[in-house]
Amino acid sequence: MQPSTDAFVQFDRVQKSYDGQTLVVKDLNLSIPKGEFLTMLGPSGSGKTTCLMMLAGFETATNGEIRLQGRNINDVPPHKRGIGMVFQNYALFPHMSVAENLSFPLEVRKMGQAEREAKVKRALDMVQMGAFANRRPAQLSGGQQQRIALARALVFEPELVLMDEPLGALDKQLREHMQFEIKHIADNLGITVVYVTHDQTEALTMSDRVAVFNDGRIQQLAPPDELYEAPVNSFVAQFIGENNTMTGVVTAMERDRCVVRLDSGDEIDAMPVNVSRVGERTKVSIRPERVEFNRARFQPGAHTLRARVEEFIYMGDIFRTRLSVAGNDDFVIKTRNAPDQTRLQPGQEIEIGWLPQDCRALDAA
Repeated sequence: MQPSTDAFVQFDRVQKSYDGQTLVVKDLNLSIPKGEFLTMLGPSGSGKTTCLMMLAGFETATNGEIRLQGRNINDVPPHKRGIGMVFQNYALFPHMSVAENLSFPLEVRKMGQAEREAKVKRALDMVQMGAFANRRPAQLSGGQQQRIALARALVFEPELVLMDEPLGALDKQLREHMQFEIKHIADNLGITVVYVTHDQTEALTMSDRVAVFNDGRIQQLAPPDELYEAPVNSFVAQFIGENNTMTGVVTAMERDRCVVRLDSGDEIDAMPVNVSRVGERTKVSIRPERVEFNRARFQPGAHTLRARVEEFIYMGDIFRTRLSVAGNDDFVIKTRNAPDQTRLQPGQEIEIGWLPQDCRALDAA
């Protein structure tokens, strides 16, 4: 997360306070290369939207520098930054037609009529809305309005587009479809996108890298697969996807393996990710899909524990089973819906297993 001199977008020791005392963004160092799709992910109040608004120019950094293509833009007004913006509420002008909405940012830039018309047509075709040029926003569905908002952000061909929860108002199916649409358009155009969401699935689906925010700081910055498979602390492990946790104390420590005595008295092996010494409290983390209950599927070296089935749920493509394991009544495993997969019954006693390298010893916070 250290600044880079050749970054396209750069936050250098940026802080933000609204009251002069409490920092909502704390010493942010973040470098975004040209063409990257970076998502700022985190719960409400974590600082992600404030960072986006400072980059857009709608908020001013209290300390530090924000640079675009190496140029300090702290004092550059929003309309002179050349940045496209897409909001959750679309922010379309209701009294203008679709074509007029798209033409407006081009008129502000003193572009001639013929060039404006050509760019508007190209932008509408890009989002497959060319047939709707003469309609008003009120005559469009939510998904269509979001496409128009995206086209308006792209019509003047910015190199950087900022998106603030742009799909939050859409239903699940349309939301998932638009995730892929936005990602494809960004890739095809080679633009840099900074995207804000609190939806973990959305972040993992769309991003080249994800910055997970909490308490005004980036907790982890990594590609989606690394973020999910290798969380660096308990917050990231819990916030990204579903996760099983058990608490205990480190009783032995090696370079790439530690032993944890769980509060239930059971001992398990884990990777020492965020622990450093014997006697330290820890929260071990393991993903539901890394756990097996079919003994025939246990891999060599698998760690095993006894468990009791509390709930078995059919979810179509997967089975979700809730277990009582080592004093944790909310231990979940997810298994693929396959012809040979056993369906479990509540109250059934089983043995579960996982590989020690899939179990991570993290901070106890």
